[in-house]
Amino acid sequence: MSSLNFIGGEKGGVGKSVVARVLAQYFIDKQLPFTGFDTDRSHTTFTRFYRDYASPVIVDSFEGLDAIAQALADVQGEAPPNVIVDLAAQTSAPVARWIHESELFDVMAEMGVTVNFWHVADAGKDSVDLLDRLIDTYGDGPNYVVVKNLGRGSDFSQLDRSDALQKALAKGAHVVSLGQLQESSMRKIDRQDASFWAAIHPTASADALGLLERQRVKNWLKKSYETLQSLPL
Repeated sequence: MSSLNFIGGEKGGVGKSVVARVLAQYFIDKQLPFTGFDTDRSHTTFTRFYRDYASPVIVDSFEGLDAIAQALADVQGEAPPNVIVDLAAQTSAPVARWIHESELFDVMAEMGVTVNFWHVADAGKDSVDLLDRLIDTYGDGPNYVVVKNLGRGSDFSQLDRSDALQKALAKGAHVVSLGQLQESSMRKIDRQDASFWAAIHPTASADALGLLERQRVKNWLKKSYETLQSLPL
């Protein structure tokens, strides 16, 4: 079974692209074919780090978004690839219109494709309110994965005791945590425009990670993969 993964959270700065990149590296390391789409016009972060796998997509038109579904249909004699869509901030409205008017969930179900909506959250109230809006928008349509990004806060008690999370759990949501990677290491990886695979291998770059930095990234990826293995991918 293949999966269509929308990596969202609606607000900027919660770590959506980091989650998309971890999922991409997971698929690569597990030798699971995937195609990526980057909806961020200004930064195209996902495309920068996984340019061989991801391409930009315009969310302002149905024709642009149709490319996401078409990637699952354009296969001959093989299982469709997994798809990762890195949703930029404030893209929920056009994406929701496209999904509802195209009856995307029904089409994907007929194809045997699992649809996962990832809600990447920081420790603030906005993430709680946006989770509530996400559940109201899609109801029983997709699977939900709520990601507590520990790189964007440590106290998620506001989320934990919220009605929004209870609504998500009632829909069968998976709640997971993404550990914090040392900020200096992440900055070095970002400056190199490097995939996580490239980052953990020695290079001559001025921003190359040191021996123990590479080991910490490996451990962070290992723990992240253990979390991903519990999800419907």
